[in-house]
Formats: sequence, C-alpha cells, structure tokens
Amino acid sequence: MKFGAIVITGRLCSGKSTLADRLAQTLDVERISADELLRLALGKQPTASSLQRQKRQLEEQTNGRWAKQGLARHLVTLKPPFDVFIIDALETAGQISGLRELGLRVLHIHLHAPDDVLWARFRAATTGSQSRRAFDSHRRKWTQSQEELLTKAADIVIDTERCSTSDVFARVRARLEPNPVTSAACVDILVGGQFGSEGKGNIAHYLAPEYDVLVRVGGPNAGHKVYRSNDKPYTFKQLPSGFLGNSQAMLVIGAGAVIGLDTLRKEIGELQIEPGRLIIDPQAMVIDPRDKEWEEQTLAGAIGSTAQGIGMATARKIVNRVPNTNVRLARDEPTLARFVEDTIEYFAQCLSRGKRIMLEGTQGTLLSLHHGFYPHVTSRMTTASACLAEAGLTQRHVRRVVMVCRTYPIRVGDSKTGNTSGYIGKELKFEDVASRSRVPLDEIRTTEVGSVSGRTRRIAEFDWHLLRRSLLLNGPTDLALTFADYLGVENQSAYRYEQLTSETQRFIGELEQVSGIPVSLISTAFNERNIIDRRMW
Repeated sequence: MKFGAIVITGRLCSGKSTLADRLAQTLDVERISADELLRLALGKQPTASSLQRQKRQLEEQTNGRWAKQGLARHLVTLKPPFDVFIIDALETAGQISGLRELGLRVLHIHLHAPDDVLWARFRAATTGSQSRRAFDSHRRKWTQSQEELLTKAADIVIDTERCSTSDVFARVRARLEPNPVTSAACVDILVGGQFGSEGKGNIAHYLAPEYDVLVRVGGPNAGHKVYRSNDKPYTFKQLPSGFLGNSQAMLVIGAGAVIGLDTLRKEIGELQIEPGRLIIDPQAMVIDPRDKEWEEQTLAGAIGSTAQGIGMATARKIVNRVPNTNVRLARDEPTLARFVEDTIEYFAQCLSRGKRIMLEGTQGTLLSLHHGFYPHVTSRMTTASACLAEAGLTQRHVRRVVMVCRTYPIRVGDSKTGNTSGYIGKELKFEDVASRSRVPLDEIRTTEVGSVSGRTRRIAEFDWHLLRRSLLLNGPTDLALTFADYLGVENQSAYRYEQLTSETQRFIGELEQVSGIPVSLISTAFNERNIIDRRMW
C-alpha cells in the first residue's frame, strides 16, 4: 500500500461511510473513527453526551492536532511496520495537517455533493419529523471556509452526485495500489500444440508450486491426468490440474468456461475445496442435460465429439441473448453461490500485488474452431490468446507461453463409426510405436485411452508443418515435449538431458531448430520424477 493513512472528509451524507466500508472490506485494512481518535487523545472514555463538547474544546486548544495525538497513541501499541489506516471521518484541515506531521503518507479524500442531493440522501436514510431540523443543524456547523480549506488541501476531490459509489471507489483505489494495467508481466500460459491429450496436466502439476493462482478455461470435455504417489492418478476435468501440486494456490474458473455441474461438484467434493479457495466467474455458462443429449445424438458419431454438451451450451449462450430464456450462468446456480465472484477484479488485485498466475488451456491448437480442420473441431478457440480472452486476462501481462507437444500426436477415436474424428496426419498403429520405442504394447494401449470419452485414441507421426502452424497461432516462448519414452523406453529412467537417448536428443535439437525456441521441459514418463527441467526462468 502506498499510503499510511487514508483520511476521508465531507459533509453529512456525502458518501464517507460507504467509501470507508468498501475500502476496509476490499483492501482488508483497519478502520478508525474520528471519535476513537478523540477518546485516545483525551486518554479517557467520555460519555456520549459530553464527547462533542470536549471535541470542540480540544479543537480550539490544539488547532486540530488532537487527531495527531490520538493516532500517535494508537501507533505506540502496534509493532512496525504499521498497516494502513482508514480514518472516517475528520472535519478540518488542521486535523489532517497534524496527521501529516507524524511522518505518515496521508491520502486525503474529500467528498461533496449539492445540498439538495445531500438532503435527499439524509431523508431517505432517516425517519421522523425532526429529520429536516437535524440536517439543517449539521449544515450550519459546516462552514463555507471549512469546505474551501478541505477542498484546497485534499489529494482527491470527488462529486458524489456525478459519480456512482463504484466510480468513487475506482478513483480512490487507483491511488492506493500499483495500477494493474501497467503491472509487470506475471501470467504464464500452458497451451496444447496439437490435437489435445498432449500431457498438459502433467506439466501443470510440475509447475504449479511456482504460482499463487491457477486458472482453468474450457469445459469438462478435456481431462488432464495427474500422477499421485501411492494413489491412483487423478483426472481434472473442470478445475485447474495444478491443484495437487500446490494446494495453497487460489483456483479460478474464468468467464469463458463452460461448467458441467456434476463434474465440478464431484471434483470440489473429492478434493475438499473450501469457499475462499475457488473463484468462479458469475458469467461462466452452465451445461444443461439436454445439451449433452443433443451432442450424443448429433455430434458423437459425426465428428467424434466427446458429447459433454459444451458446444450446445455455448451455442445457447450466443443465440439466447434475450431476457427470460433458458440460459443458466454460474450466478444463477444456487449450489455455486459460495464460489461466485468477479474474476476480473480478482485478477486486478493479483496483478497489483505481483502474484504469479498460471493459465491452463484445454484441448489443443489444432482442434480450434476457426483454425482447426473444420468440421472436426471443438466449439471454441484453443490458442493462447483465446485462453486469455476466456479467462479475462490480457496479453500485456503475459510472461511465458509454454506450448506442449507430444512425440507422437493423438486424436480421440470413435468406437462406433470408425475414425470420424478428423485429420491427424500419417497415422500409425500402436504396434508401430511399441516396436520403435520398445515400450510394452499393453502399456501403450492402457495409456492411449481418452480420459473423458474412454475411447481408444488414434496415433500418428510427428507433424512438422503443423508444428509451424501452432507456433504461428500461439507465439510460444517455450516448448514442453511429452511422451519422450515413445522415442525410447530408456528415457523413462532419464533424470538429466544427457541421459536421454541420442535419437531423442537429435529430435529435440530439430524441434529447437524448426521452432526457434527452447524445449524447456521434457516429460519422460508418468511417475514422480517425470520432468527434465531445462528452463532458464
């Protein structure tokens, strides 16, 4: 916080208490009333009837320095460094000058509004026939010279008739915290470079301890599997898959996400996510059972869709933009009420405070609605920039973009109608990969099953020209290579780069030559020591 004391001044009903309440709640700072400072200055607890009389006497004797004396006595009871204080509300320039003499950085906010506006607010907040008399009595005590002196001395002067309470708060907040718009880059993006199932969950789990906030977009049609020691792997379908790697991080589901309620509630329950640990944007879309039914009947066989209802739910969000339709957002779902919060404002706080954010994309670049092999595509954009847009973050704050690629790309298959999931390149059989790598065939067959669909995957040779396309669409700073053991089973026990097979090292060298960026992370197996970390950041 830039200031030691936030002092609010203004006439009755000018908005002082409203501003002080919001500052105290949002910024989690201590709030001290002028009466509390007066009691500290007096060194006793006067009766309510004598408090104002003694205040007038002390004001004359000290020219307002009693506020300085009161706060000085309060500071003595605290251990440095002192937290910021909100003082609601002082009345004279002398009182504020005294606080500045303590050496505190003071932000003085003066609020004002026309008489008729103040009277209307007072009348709305009070009852009884004496309200006008009370209002006029207070107005007479507040002199024109007092108003002029406070207006002249204030750091911020705000007309609360012309500004809403949110406007007032925004103007004040901009003075208190580093501006989130101009903050240093602290967002890292993890995005798939192929057709999904690149092993993003594994990479997210490894990187998670380095971040304060983990963000997920997309929907429950993408499953990210994470290794757990002495337990079965866990597949994240809705929550950020770095959670098991960093149980202290805040979890966020962005406004562009599509929510499967049963899936989300199951993960919240299994992982024991408490309110205050998870934030869901109020505008995230909720899937209806009919969305899944439609996709199962229409898309599952036609394009190999996982039929989780994401596309249909997204279509309804677009088409039904009229009141009283059947669109249900997170804000409309009672069971999510404890988790719903404006993620844009939350991200602003994170940026101001320099918190590190990992944004986890879902699916793969080549499944993108606009840039994939239409119609065999998903219902959303899956590039790094699209993930930012869905989350509500901007490219200005991006530090790294890590694009994850497999040694052999895969696509989900379709057990009912054959290979209807679209282009994949030069297709192979699992036997081909097993023969080349010497990884047991049964191990490959067990691994290559869709974590959401349960269908056997299709597998193909690495596609170099599609790598170029994904690089152009994502602009990554780093590559993460997964399934290195498919280039040689010996890689499963490699813990350093030089322990990788010579074929693998040549492949990585070619990747770096074609992409122009480093292969910073290499996943060698699905175990506790499965990442070779070559990062320089």
